Amino acid sequence: MKQNILFDLDDTLIYCNRYFHEVLNRFGEIMLEWFGPFGATREGIMEKHTEIDIAGVNVLGFQSEHFPQSFVDTYRYYSRLYGRKISSEEERWLWELGIGVYDHEVEPYPHMEETLRQLIAEGHRLHLYTGGEPAIQRRKIERMNLERFFEDRIYVRQHKNTEALRSILKHGRFDPEHTWMIGNSLRTDVMPALECGIHSIYLKQEEEWAYNVIPIETAPKGAFITLTALNEVPPAIHHYLMQMKEPG
Repeated sequence: MKQNILFDLDDTLIYCNRYFHEVLNRFGEIMLEWFGPFGATREGIMEKHTEIDIAGVNVLGFQSEHFPQSFVDTYRYYSRLYGRKISSEEERWLWELGIGVYDHEVEPYPHMEETLRQLIAEGHRLHLYTGGEPAIQRRKIERMNLERFFEDRIYVRQHKNTEALRSILKHGRFDPEHTWMIGNSLRTDVMPALECGIHSIYLKQEEEWAYNVIPIETAPKGAFITLTALNEVPPAIHHYLMQMKEPG
């Protein structure tokens, strides 16, 4: 019962959000230092940044320059709000802080290698589907040598949504009944999978980006499973397939 299994990359196979959280914490500290005396709160600053960040992603997709620009845009918002002079030096510092998040080392989630090896050993065909700038995502893929698991079945998209996934499935002539999408994002992994009529595994993480969290309003046509660790994936798929084989 060979399956096509598409894996997300960031915060599914490798760590990503925790580096963004580290940078965001530093951003919150410096913004509070600059605008706290005017009455700004850390909570308010971070809420405004989230609003600006998500609005930009909806328009631009996962462009690397969007994240540091969201820092600068939040800074400009508060500068105008409180009448504080905008400093090109401060803007440059915020930009460098934001863009620096893409320089972190690539680190796999626990059980990444053994999970992928097990699925291949069980006869499944693995695919990697990730959102972001091709150069940045390819660099992560190369550092982790992920081609040994996915070969040429790697898809990088600036906008990761239902339309993008549907295009991949159509081009590859995937059979929906034997295709799975596994990822940590309800918005970009789970919902598109359900809307395309394929199986979905939601790999829930402790700390999730607000952009990724949305209500699920599409009824699944196949499996919809929530897990919390990669090594739970092979037995979950196996269990589902065995259930489907049972008579009645």
